[in-house]
Amino acid sequence: MLKTMLSRWWLVLGLAVCTPVMAQEVIVNTDVADRTVSQSSLRAIFSMRMRQWQSGKPIKVFVLPSENTVHMSFSKSVLNTFPYQLKRSWDLMVYSGSGQAPIEVGSPEEMLQKVSSTPGAIGYLPENYLIEGGKNENVRILEVR
Repeated sequence: MLKTMLSRWWLVLGLAVCTPVMAQEVIVNTDVADRTVSQSSLRAIFSMRMRQWQSGKPIKVFVLPSENTVHMSFSKSVLNTFPYQLKRSWDLMVYSGSGQAPIEVGSPEEMLQKVSSTPGAIGYLPENYLIEGGKNENVRILEVR
């Protein structure tokens, strides 16, 4: 038991040290009226506790796989949480029947496509992704304050 706990602790420490921190941009579908979001609201959105925008429109959350470096960096630098903590809270909601997990996409390209084509959608991309060839008129950057 102790050996298992220690190995998990080393894994978490290793992820914290080895995961590159890269800047992220939060993106939303252009039909979302909100222009800014607080960090606590953003954390509530991505932990699936906040389910509607201020306008009452349902929020559709898109994420990259937990082992993706962009997801790891976003979780730690923007949400101030570890990816495994997010996944644990999603699993708990799904298994208890109190909520659902976000929709997982396979790549930044798919993230951009899904957010741009889904009303009320939110996701994240590496910084400058929209400038460097991924430009799309159906998404915009949501300012985190």
